[in-house]
Amino acid sequence: MLDAVRAELGERGFDGLSLDGVAARAGVHRATVYRRWRDVGGLLADLFAATGEDDWQPQDTGSLLGDLVALNRENVAALTEQPSIAAALIAASFRSEEAARGVRRLWEERYARCEVIVERAVARGEVPAGTDARRLLVAATAPLYHLLVLLRMPAEPGLAEDAARTAVVAASAGAFAGGSRDADG
Repeated sequence: MLDAVRAELGERGFDGLSLDGVAARAGVHRATVYRRWRDVGGLLADLFAATGEDDWQPQDTGSLLGDLVALNRENVAALTEQPSIAAALIAASFRSEEAARGVRRLWEERYARCEVIVERAVARGEVPAGTDARRLLVAATAPLYHLLVLLRMPAEPGLAEDAARTAVVAASAGAFAGGSRDADG
């Protein structure tokens, strides 16, 4: 059923996603889908939950730069595939509160898994102790989402590497270590 949701969302986007379309694609009676999910938001919530239950782990390349480049390459691939399920899910989160909650849970889970990247970098002496993993990970990946999702630009060669390198330079200089997250800090 969730494969049918992914396919429908990828092909039709949030506006074209319907319980009837998912039922048809999955080859089940529409009453089965309506009885379990009642609306598109429920389908999306289950899709996000299933995505968070995989066994994905960030690569260990032996360096912070290598780990972040590998992570960014995976993100670029997910955001530029056609159809991009990742981009469709992000778009759906702006239209459905259930989808928004699902996206937040998914991101929390992914950030938690990626904290090991920063822990390894601290252990290797690449970044200072106390480096805030979440802030560093956001700095490394945000340019991808800004350019590919918000501005809908094509993925330029070297985008994954450039974003990772910028974050590593900042982290190495202590930009994400200690201190406050607010403008006064």
